[in-house]
Amino acid sequence: MNRPLVITDCDEVLMHMVVPFAEWVDAEHGVIFRIEDASFANALKRKECGTPLEAAEVWPLLDGFFRTEMTRQYPIAGALAAMAAIGAEADIVVLTNVGPEHQQARIDQLALHDFRAPVIGSRGGKGEPVRRLIEQYRPSVAVFIDDLAGHHQSVAQEAPDVWRLHLIGEPAIAGKIAPAKYAHARIDDWKEAQGWILARLAENIPAPAAEPV
Repeated sequence: MNRPLVITDCDEVLMHMVVPFAEWVDAEHGVIFRIEDASFANALKRKECGTPLEAAEVWPLLDGFFRTEMTRQYPIAGALAAMAAIGAEADIVVLTNVGPEHQQARIDQLALHDFRAPVIGSRGGKGEPVRRLIEQYRPSVAVFIDDLAGHHQSVAQEAPDVWRLHLIGEPAIAGKIAPAKYAHARIDDWKEAQGWILARLAENIPAPAAEPV
């Protein structure tokens, strides 16, 4: 029988992103990053006047951060210890929306923290790449972990048998974002999340169909 498979996001799941990103845009670009709702774009405002950045201004900042500043990121508490425990029971793949151009940098970043696993730098919804990974690995059971609700919906549509865990490891934003409707659970603490994931692997049954609420 094939091993279970755990497919995990990186930013705000394994590694802190918004806090180091906020420090960087403040120091280097005169931009304040404050999460007030689920909109990333509206969270970025000019220090001098307080006006929000346009969406077209946000993405170059994100690209610049991932291009040169990923060493500012640091692990979410308990994340890498949980990955080590989970890795004893399952294959792990990191599916991260930094794009293929930053895939190697993400591999190198995680290796600096002694975490080595296949990394896929994707774009857009994660349902299709998750479905392809299921076809490739043919796991006995699979779990998907991500901080963004849209990706849980995408995976629910493309790979409904995969268990979906909504996890936001950054306390500065976790309390401001509602649980993903298409996730089977919302857990923001890695010790608890590890137990939930290992329980799903031990049960070794497909996820139930999602009932959005």
